Amino acid sequence: VQLQASGGGLVQAGGSLRLSCVTSGLTFRDYTMGWFRQAPGKEREFITAIRYRGGTTYYADSVKGRFTIARDNAKSTVYLQMNSLKPEDTAVYFCAADRWGIVSSVASADAYEHWGQGTQVTVSS
Repeated sequence: VQLQASGGGLVQAGGSLRLSCVTSGLTFRDYTMGWFRQAPGKEREFITAIRYRGGTTYYADSVKGRFTIARDNAKSTVYLQMNSLKPEDTAVYFCAADRWGIVSSVASADAYEHWGQGTQVTVSS
């Protein structure tokens, strides 16, 4: 199983980025997909998730209204559209996959079996 995250970079505050996470080696449609981030000196933080069936989405309060998660089952890919970026969004962003995915656990990093390598997002003020 591989998860390959990309799309990070340096952007000014107020700007936008779109992250992609291409997966292989798993039956993508059976997986709840999540995005987490980790800033230096901080714990890994849940950002958003999209369920394997029906596509119900979940967002952390810190990104609600600014970030949007989407999935393309045909491409085995999950996306994270990030708008109105703030300096505090600076972190390494990780995608993760949880087979089936229990609703009560979508925000828990421990629930996800597979992780991508991370992509750096830096927002300058």
